[in-house]
Amino acid sequence: MPLRKKFVILHHQIHAITFMNILELSEQEIGRRQSLQELRALGIDPYPAAEFPTNAFSTDIRASFDDDAAPREVVVAGRMMSRRVMGKASFAEIQDSKGRIQVYITRDDICPDEDKTLYNTVFKRLLDIGDFIGVEGFVFRTQTGEISIHAKSLKLLSKSLKPLPIVKYKDGVAYDKFDDPELRYRQRYVDLVVNEGVKETFLQRATVIRTMRRVLDEAGYTEVETPTLQMIAGGASARPFITHFNALDQDMYMRIATELYLKRLIVGGFEGVYEIGKNFRNEGMDRNHNPEFTCMELYVQYKDYNWMMSFTEHLLETICVAVNGKPECEIDGQMVSFKAPYRRLPILDAIKEKTGYDLDGKTEDEIREIAKKLGIEVDETMGKGKLIDEIFGETCEGSFIQPTFITDYPVEMSPLTKMHRSKPGLTERFELMVNGKELANAYSELNDPIDQEERFKEQMRLADKGDDEAMIIDQDFLRALQYGMPPTSGIGIGIDRLTMLMTGKTYIQEVLFFPQMRPEKKAPRSTVAEWAAIGVPEIWVPVLNKCGYYLVSDIKDVNPQKLQMDVCGVNKKFKLGYDNPKVDEFARWIEAAQPQETVE
Repeated sequence: MPLRKKFVILHHQIHAITFMNILELSEQEIGRRQSLQELRALGIDPYPAAEFPTNAFSTDIRASFDDDAAPREVVVAGRMMSRRVMGKASFAEIQDSKGRIQVYITRDDICPDEDKTLYNTVFKRLLDIGDFIGVEGFVFRTQTGEISIHAKSLKLLSKSLKPLPIVKYKDGVAYDKFDDPELRYRQRYVDLVVNEGVKETFLQRATVIRTMRRVLDEAGYTEVETPTLQMIAGGASARPFITHFNALDQDMYMRIATELYLKRLIVGGFEGVYEIGKNFRNEGMDRNHNPEFTCMELYVQYKDYNWMMSFTEHLLETICVAVNGKPECEIDGQMVSFKAPYRRLPILDAIKEKTGYDLDGKTEDEIREIAKKLGIEVDETMGKGKLIDEIFGETCEGSFIQPTFITDYPVEMSPLTKMHRSKPGLTERFELMVNGKELANAYSELNDPIDQEERFKEQMRLADKGDDEAMIIDQDFLRALQYGMPPTSGIGIGIDRLTMLMTGKTYIQEVLFFPQMRPEKKAPRSTVAEWAAIGVPEIWVPVLNKCGYYLVSDIKDVNPQKLQMDVCGVNKKFKLGYDNPKVDEFARWIEAAQPQETVE
């Protein structure tokens, strides 16, 4: 093929791709891209690389303003959130990382020379809501009493190409609110910009973690890091995510807990170790669960679960005061107090209190029958521990609103826990319930290597019965225990759920910047080949899509003149420059799109 012909074909392909992209944009997005080109034509870089040093934040400016003091010179930067143009003077509102402040801009202040392009063209026409600008000026109070910045210079720092959803108010009613939960979670970056209070929630989350870390550090414990990729998914009863390590040609697990590695460090001689990190469990997603979640686990030598309950009370009360200024917070319309002490209630007593059934000493079959009588769905793969867990979860867990330690779990439910010192068949374990949900899980840790091996074997027997959450034997952990682990207490606290409680949020997605979501749904579209099969040239496919015809079947009942009007209208509006097809050609497309009759 001659080189010139190749070039012509390539030019048409690029031309088609360019216009296809334009047709996928809204009118506002197209307008912003045109402004972008005009800015560049004026010699203005819409994305400058140089540092823009600022010396003040919006909140600090307001807090320190003094009407009687000399005007304060400031340099600020932020996203332009509103603009009111009034001839030679205008007002804009910019949003920085701490809040919003009004800026007063006049033509002659920012354009002291004869060239007024910066104000008349750039500020009034080429800047858009959402653009980042830098302003240098002085602070003053307007005639209406609003603390503002009188701009002496203005600079574009970053051009926004997508319009923000700006909430409008009329007669006290909000319009165009960005409040669809799925959109908010998918586009958290937009949610943070336009919805008040969202950023505050995540600042409170940071306070939760920072305060927790401070309390643990002040107690003398060491923050550590342990592997996320593990050869054995241990430390909890949960279904793991599986990945493949190419270098070793071996399947690996994303960790479901940090427990077994942290206990190895206690064996190694640390007094106390903790880790705040991600765990991964290949289970469901709902308002209380995300498959990737943050957990703090702490292990301290020479302690037991009674000491850990007292320490937990101190930790949570301190966190609540740091976040809310008091040891109480409102959750689901109820006031929850984290002021110590908390109620302590054995799990079998809790079940008896709520259901009337005493499970103490009952066999697996007897407990299964009781579960059926309570209307709980069970199956033969469930062992005694799983059955008790189901009964407690269905009949008791949701009733504990105030912080309550549920203690002394049966050994079948607690394969890593030390046997109770005075109650045969039970273990020294507690779960902390708050607002009807588990917040923490803690033990007097099992340090008898022979007992631990038997517990692991029992878990494998449950796995053989079909329990896909049973633990796998970790031989290296058993070897570590054989070197000797001192008496130890450990606890795990879910950071996401703790943040929900401290901030009064009812959905876990509200306290995760980027929660796990199902794949975005996209409207089905016929392929270019499917359109070509009914005679539609490739260049017209994006035009048809722009008109709302995504599938070949979408045009089968359309009037040819109507289809011509739609398609040619887009061609004209977006100045695509294509030769408009005749109405007869549209009729042939429609005829070819009719469903074909099948012959028996």
